[in-house]
Amino acid sequence: MEILKSSGTYRILTPTEVLLNQLLIIEEAGRTSYQSQKGSITLATATKFVRMLIRNGHESVIEHGSLSVKFTGVSRGFTHEDVRHRLSSFTQESTRYVDYTRGGDEPDLERFQARFILPPHRDEQELMTRPDGRQITPAQMFEEAEQNYRTLRLHGWKPQDARQVLPIGIESDLVHTANFREWRHIFKLRTAKDAHWEIRLVMCALLQELQTVLPAVFDDLQYAGQDQDGHPYFKTVKI
Repeated sequence: MEILKSSGTYRILTPTEVLLNQLLIIEEAGRTSYQSQKGSITLATATKFVRMLIRNGHESVIEHGSLSVKFTGVSRGFTHEDVRHRLSSFTQESTRYVDYTRGGDEPDLERFQARFILPPHRDEQELMTRPDGRQITPAQMFEEAEQNYRTLRLHGWKPQDARQVLPIGIESDLVHTANFREWRHIFKLRTAKDAHWEIRLVMCALLQELQTVLPAVFDDLQYAGQDQDGHPYFKTVKI
């Protein structure tokens, strides 16, 4: 068993040049609506145009741009929240077909290690007393979950059946594709102070990187401070 206390990671799958080219497409689409094209469309004109669209609340036009991101080292709790954003496409690690006892060519039921996500502000060695009087730490709770999964697999249960005892904190990977407008909506919800710490940490980091690539689309979402656990949060401001 391995406990991961740092926040998950992400990788932007859409190349930067593709993201920037989509700004030109957005301006072309917007000019079609307004029938206002004057001269050639460049990155500079497109950037200015996108800022105008967002400032005026005409965000349907920025749906012509899209972004794909791969999230790794996150819990299934994270992915359950992320897939609620319906105007998106998702591909997620399958607990039916991924055998968590497989470390090589064949399942190794004795030595496999499951990976679990623990809040960075919690101590995995904190001793707690259960209702039955037994003392246990969070690390031991995860260890028991791993042992339960191993036991079921040793007794012939398929991965799709044995997964029923895996906790929501087990690590998972997810690829998420959405248009720019939907990503703005996601960031507004998932980087807010009341968002869950795990998805907020990852989305804040992703947002900050995207602001260096596509500032016209995302720079009105700005850092607003830290919560009581030291985790950042953002809010929308007028630009």
